[in-house]
Amino acid sequence: MTLKINYFVVGTNNMEASIQFYDALFENSGLTQVRPNERMTYWLRDEFAFAAALPFDGEPATNGNGTMVGFSLGSASEVARMYSKAIELGGTCEGEPQQRGPRFSAYVRDLDRNKLCFAD
Repeated sequence: MTLKINYFVVGTNNMEASIQFYDALFENSGLTQVRPNERMTYWLRDEFAFAAALPFDGEPATNGNGTMVGFSLGSASEVARMYSKAIELGGTCEGEPQQRGPRFSAYVRDLDRNKLCFAD
């Protein structure tokens, strides 16, 4: 059996703000935005899928304590660039870019406080 992640979804309470944040964060990444309905927006490429969604149950979106999505960016300079871009877009710092063990990484929270990791 081959096991790999199919997609990752973060919850949002403001889809338009989330779209603006992730469209700007993912610009020049080759991802295509797909919005199949008002509740969900995807950013897709090949076997990669990331989405922001208004919760199906109608309750407010909350971020999970200990939940995080990681993006592999391939270089320390891209980690620093994405971190800076996320902060510029209104994200908050959870760990500035630096070497952590074998990886250079940085941590931010998006507008809904979902935690993102950028690593080389």
